[in-house]
Amino acid sequence: MNNGSTRDLGEGVLAFDGEAFDPVGATSIPTSSTPASSAPAAFVPKAFLPAAGRPNPLREIRAAVIGAHRAHLDAYTRVQHAILRSARTAPAPLRALTVAPVAVAPEGAFKPLARTDRCTLDRAALESLSRGDIDAVFGTDYNQAEANPDVRIAAAAPLALTAITDIDLRGGALGRGRLRARFDGDATTAAVQAVETFAVFAGLHLCLADALLTATPPTQLETRSTELDVVVTQIDLVPRPHVIAEVIAGDGRSVSVTMTVTDKPGSAIGPGTGGTLDHWTGRIGHGGERVLLNEFHMAHLARGDQGTALGPEFAHYTGHRATRLPTGGLLLVDRVSRFDGTRGVLDRLASYDSEYDSPADSWYYADSANYSVPHFVYMETSLQAALLMGLYVGPTLTAPNQTLSLRNLGGTATVLRQVDLRDKTIAQSSRLLSTTMLPGSSLQTFDYTLSVDGEAFYRGETMFGYFSDEALGNQTGLDAGRNKPTWRETNVPSSVRTIDIAARRNTSGARLCSQGTLALLDQVDVVDGGGDHGEGYLHAVRRIDPNDWFFARHFYLDPVIPGSLGVETAIQAVQEWMLDSGFDSGMADPQFLIPADIDFTWKYRGQFLPTDRQCELEVHIKAVERRNGSVIVTVDASLWKPGLRIYELIDLAVELSDISIRRGALG
Repeated sequence: MNNGSTRDLGEGVLAFDGEAFDPVGATSIPTSSTPASSAPAAFVPKAFLPAAGRPNPLREIRAAVIGAHRAHLDAYTRVQHAILRSARTAPAPLRALTVAPVAVAPEGAFKPLARTDRCTLDRAALESLSRGDIDAVFGTDYNQAEANPDVRIAAAAPLALTAITDIDLRGGALGRGRLRARFDGDATTAAVQAVETFAVFAGLHLCLADALLTATPPTQLETRSTELDVVVTQIDLVPRPHVIAEVIAGDGRSVSVTMTVTDKPGSAIGPGTGGTLDHWTGRIGHGGERVLLNEFHMAHLARGDQGTALGPEFAHYTGHRATRLPTGGLLLVDRVSRFDGTRGVLDRLASYDSEYDSPADSWYYADSANYSVPHFVYMETSLQAALLMGLYVGPTLTAPNQTLSLRNLGGTATVLRQVDLRDKTIAQSSRLLSTTMLPGSSLQTFDYTLSVDGEAFYRGETMFGYFSDEALGNQTGLDAGRNKPTWRETNVPSSVRTIDIAARRNTSGARLCSQGTLALLDQVDVVDGGGDHGEGYLHAVRRIDPNDWFFARHFYLDPVIPGSLGVETAIQAVQEWMLDSGFDSGMADPQFLIPADIDFTWKYRGQFLPTDRQCELEVHIKAVERRNGSVIVTVDASLWKPGLRIYELIDLAVELSDISIRRGALG
C-alpha cells in the first residue's frame, strides 16, 4: 500500500502536500437495480471466449492441467498407500482428547474460520455432527446461534463413519489438511461424509447464514477396506466455501470429492443495494456479537466478486483492476462488527469496528526475526481495517467507469504497549475523518486504534488516495521530480564494510534473522560514524523480481510492493547492524521488539512496480539508547526506485531486548 505527504496545519487539520482537507460529499451514487446472484460465477475475460468453429484454447489448457493433476494424484495415491501399509498395525483404541502440535502455515495457506483442540472423533461425536450439533463437538468458536439449521454431515445418507482417528489442518502431502477415518458400509458414502467432516472442522459454513453441504457426485469407490485417508488438495472461500480432497482407501483405491457450502436460494450472503447491512450473514465475532461482514466478504473483496463483498453497486468491478484488499498471507482483516456510516454520505465522520485473528501458526511469526509479529503486521492490519469501510461508503462510485487504484500516502503511528499477539484477536477501531474529491483522485483521512483483551496497544492516523492511471503516471516522488542522491553518493567515506546477511541466514541455527518470505535483504553496507547524524549509515540495494511473492498478493490485478514491506526492509537492515555491532552481548535471550512510546512517521510518494529494476535503501542512525536489559535504535530512512526517492521514514525504532528479563512485561 502506498504514495503523498500528510502534515498537521493546526488543531485536528490534516493536509496533503500543504493543502488542507475539506470533506466533499457525493451528491448521488449510481446503483444497480439488478440483485446479485447467489450462485457461484466465474469471470472469464472476453479474450478467452473463442469464436464459433475455432479451437478453444482455454479448454485445451484446462484439459492439460487436469491431466497433469490426475497423474500427480495417481502417484500421490501410491505414496500414501505405501505410508498406510508401513504404519498399519492392529486397530488401536481412539486417543484421548489432546492438543496436537500445529505446523507453521506457509504464506498464503488457508486460515480456518474456527479452531478446536479436537483431533479425534468417536461415533457419538459423529452422530452429534449428523444432527447439526457442531459447536457441541468442536467448541464455542463454532457457535452460530440459530443460523444454518440444515448444516450437518450425513444429511443425504445414513452415517457410515465410525471414527475419525486423526484430523489435521496442515497435514497431507500438500499441507492443506488431512483426515483419517474408519467406516462401516458404503465406501463412497463414507468418503463424502469424511470430507463433510473436514469442511465443518475448518469452519467453512460459519460465513453463511442459511446453507447446505453439497457434494459433487463422486465416482464410485470400490474397496474392501474400512479405512480412509482424506488428503485436502484445495480449500477456499471463493466463489463459495469449498474443499476438494482425494480420498484414499486402505487398499490404495481413491476417489476425488468436492464439497461446497451452498447458500439456499434467496438467502442473504452480503450487503444489499445502497450498502444496507440489515441481514445477518451467520458469523459471530470474537466477543459473541453478530458481525456485519466476515471472512467470506474479505476474500471476495481481495480477489472475487466485488458485488458479493460490498453490494451490487460494486459488481461491475469484478474481474477488473479496482480497489481491493490484499490477498493471501497479506490479508489482515477478518470481520466488521459495527459501522455507523452511510453509503454515499462522504461529508460526515464514520466510525467502525473490525477484528483480525492472529493464529500462532501464522507464517509471519516463523519468518520474522521479531519476538512477536513483525512491524509490517501492525501497519497492514490497522491500515486495511481503516480503508475498508472508507471504500464501503463509496468514493469510487462517484466515477464508476473510471479505473482507480488505491495507495497509502503516509501517516503516523505509535506502539502504546508491547504485546505478544500469538493466538490473539486484534480489535480494530477506526474512524473515517474526511473525504476530499479531486480531479482524477479522491483522498481520505483516518485514525485508528488496535486493542487486544480490551486494552489498546497501537494507535495512529493515515491518509489514502484513489488515483487514476494518469495521476499515478505523473508522480514526482518526494523531491518534486528531482533525483536526490543518496548520502553515500555525496560523501566519500574513508571505509565501508559489508554485512553478509545471506551467509548468516544460511548458517545452521542462525537466530534473530528474517527467513523465507521475509528475507528482504542479502547484504548491507555500513559506514561507521556516517550519515546525517554521525551515528552510522546503512546502504542496501534489493533487486526487484517481477515474480516476487508479494506482487500476487498486493493487489490482485494491480501489483505493487506493499509500503509496509519497504518499512520492514529498513528494519531488517537496522536489526542486522545491531547484531553486527554486538548489542546482544551479555543478553541471555536476546529478542527484537517494536518499542513503545516512539511516534513513527512515514511518507509515500510513489510505488514500486514489478517493472522497476531495484529498490535502493539508506538508513541514518539517529540515536542509540541503552536501558536495563535492552537497546533501542532510532533511525531515519529513505527508499528509491530508479531515479526517484519515493519513501521517507522518520523516527523508525528497533529494540533488542533480553527477553528473560522482559518476558513478564509483555502482554
